[in-house]
Amino acid sequence: MHLARFPRLRLAHLPTPLERMDRLSEALGGPEIWIKRDDCTGLSTGGNKTRKLEFLMAEAQAQGADMVMTQGAIQSNHARQTAAFAAKLGMSCHILLEDRTGSTEPNYNHNGNVFLDHLHGATAERRGPGLDMNAEMEAVADKLRTSGRKVYTIPGGGSNATGALGYVDCAFELLNQANERDLAIDHIVHATGSAGTQAGLIAGLKAMNANIPLLGIGVRAPKEKQEENVYNLAVATTEKLGCPGVVAREDVVANCDYVGEGYGIPTPAGLEAITMFAHLEAILLDPVYSGKGASGLIDLVRKGHFGKNERIVFLHTGGSVSLFGYTSSFDFGGMSSPIAAE
Repeated sequence: MHLARFPRLRLAHLPTPLERMDRLSEALGGPEIWIKRDDCTGLSTGGNKTRKLEFLMAEAQAQGADMVMTQGAIQSNHARQTAAFAAKLGMSCHILLEDRTGSTEPNYNHNGNVFLDHLHGATAERRGPGLDMNAEMEAVADKLRTSGRKVYTIPGGGSNATGALGYVDCAFELLNQANERDLAIDHIVHATGSAGTQAGLIAGLKAMNANIPLLGIGVRAPKEKQEENVYNLAVATTEKLGCPGVVAREDVVANCDYVGEGYGIPTPAGLEAITMFAHLEAILLDPVYSGKGASGLIDLVRKGHFGKNERIVFLHTGGSVSLFGYTSSFDFGGMSSPIAAE
């Protein structure tokens, strides 16, 4: 699989660190837990979308685009990273933001990722819940095209076969790091939503015959739908790469027991995971993706799903800037901040 055949803009800070989390592993009584720090990819606090955007924005540039458009939830990490990438390239960026939570909290609606979207110079429109957001985006893009703009549209999460190449490359990178350290990985766990990260990872792992089970912890869709979305995108990705058939349906596994009340709505278990990672490892997660992914990992460890002597890599998909949109979800003993206790 020759990724150099595809246009790519190498702006991400790669390879991202692979670190052992000794204190978390000890607190949970085993197994040995490692973390792949894709919160460190650069471009406006980093995150998993930066890998995808290296390929997507290169394609946009190759097509002569002067504007990129994308869509996502109000506190979309993908929107923020797209806005940052566009700023770096001197492109215009327009974003459609969907209200998926109904939150009226000022921080949720104006702080965190939303603040950074605007700081990077992006313009934005808002939409209510339940719409076909990719169709909404294409309708707006068509209007802009009639006025002379050369618009390149990116689906939510950057999750198409082009974007998934970023996580094919991540699979190569992770296996190389593991091989250099003589680290035999028994499981990889990560949050899965728009499907591109999991699809790219499973395509890369299967193409290399890595024999490492990959588990996506769902943050939005039911299990059957999530697995179907990932599998379909993995198939499209392997076809793009020229190795069709390497991914079987049974290779795609998602556990969607940790979604809670819905996408973007914090769960008690997710908040506990965020607190544990912060207190024990000085690592910041977010309530939408990585926090729920970590809550699934923690619960499965506690239930004995993983062997005590196994080695697990948790892939951190980033998103910690959205914490500033969810400050009301955290309770520090009735005080607005732990600093108030001093």
